Amino acid sequence: MKQAVEQLALFGGRPAFDEPLHVGRPNIGNREQLLARFNDMLDRRWLSNNGRYVQEFEQRIATLLGVRHCIAMCNATVALEIAIRALGLHGEVIVPSYTFIATAHALQWQQITPVFCDVDAHTHNIDPARVEALITPRTTGIVGVHVWGNTCDLLALEEIARRHKLRLLYDAAHAFACSWGGRMIGNFGDAEVFSFHATKFLNTFEGGAVVTNDDQLAHIIRLMKNFGFVNYDQVEYIGTNGKMSEIAAAMGLTSLESLDDFIATNRHNYHRYQEQLGDIAGVRFVTYDEAERHNYQYIVLEIDSEVTGLTRDQLTRILWAEQVLARRYFYPGCHRMEPYRTYFPHAGRQLPVTEALSLRTMQLPNGTAVSDDDIDGICQIIRFAISHSHEIRQKELT
Repeated sequence: MKQAVEQLALFGGRPAFDEPLHVGRPNIGNREQLLARFNDMLDRRWLSNNGRYVQEFEQRIATLLGVRHCIAMCNATVALEIAIRALGLHGEVIVPSYTFIATAHALQWQQITPVFCDVDAHTHNIDPARVEALITPRTTGIVGVHVWGNTCDLLALEEIARRHKLRLLYDAAHAFACSWGGRMIGNFGDAEVFSFHATKFLNTFEGGAVVTNDDQLAHIIRLMKNFGFVNYDQVEYIGTNGKMSEIAAAMGLTSLESLDDFIATNRHNYHRYQEQLGDIAGVRFVTYDEAERHNYQYIVLEIDSEVTGLTRDQLTRILWAEQVLARRYFYPGCHRMEPYRTYFPHAGRQLPVTEALSLRTMQLPNGTAVSDDDIDGICQIIRFAISHSHEIRQKELT
């Protein structure tokens, strides 16, 4: 590996990798089975509108999670928007700022005010103790986000929601095939929303789903995702077009057939990263409870610059120069993006943990497109950079 700082690509050396290593590069599954489904779909000429593959995909998801209802959607953002509307949310809804922007946008898009709540410094999930302080007469709900696939404090949030008569929705985009207390995510709150975007470990090219055990809520959501149609030509409810296509569902079914392989690969990679980086002072891994089910998709590090000598951003720049496209998460926080930074210019004062995490946290490549050699090379770059932090800082100044 590199013996001098000058050999880093950032300072004129050759990149360690010839091709970029991406965070969230798609898992594909069995191509032959996927193409067979495509050909069958084309032969039957049924491409959308609740076809065979969408129905099978919904049933397989519901069975896997042990939930009564799965409603597949064209993407998770539309799924969130429809779930929010079906739950009757309005006024103010409490939500973390430490999340992907879609969580906040799904509320604001419907003229609901997202009230940003700080998160727990260890789990990175919404802090129930701070939720309670944000409840006002205009509050109608809470949206929790299972960041990195680690669950929110489910019992505390459900107790708060029950006591204040609030709806409770979970953005579970990171948490498909994860569990808490032996129960699969999807069984908590009024409903939970999954993402099957191409960057997720299980994908439908682009897609999402709402899952719930509430029969009436599921009925409303099914109407809303298909313009409110109750039969061939009868509309009984306001709705939009949130339907998943047959081609997306075919990819989802193919992905489900490789689910255990995807998880095993992610878990192997997670432990390999841990073995090589876990002993570096100033680098904290986000870890997973091995007693529960996890998808192990997210290799997340917190970088303490006072200990490592490099900031998260400096380390990210070094990795990018070496063709390792690490990501800053969730930078800079929803409250620092528009329109929220204009609406709530001082929100950061109430979000100290979110502010700190957005400057410390990074995600490394994982999945079936990442080899052991790739992981070894990434870890060597990180170890080298941190061990030569003083030289790198001096080099950046020249």
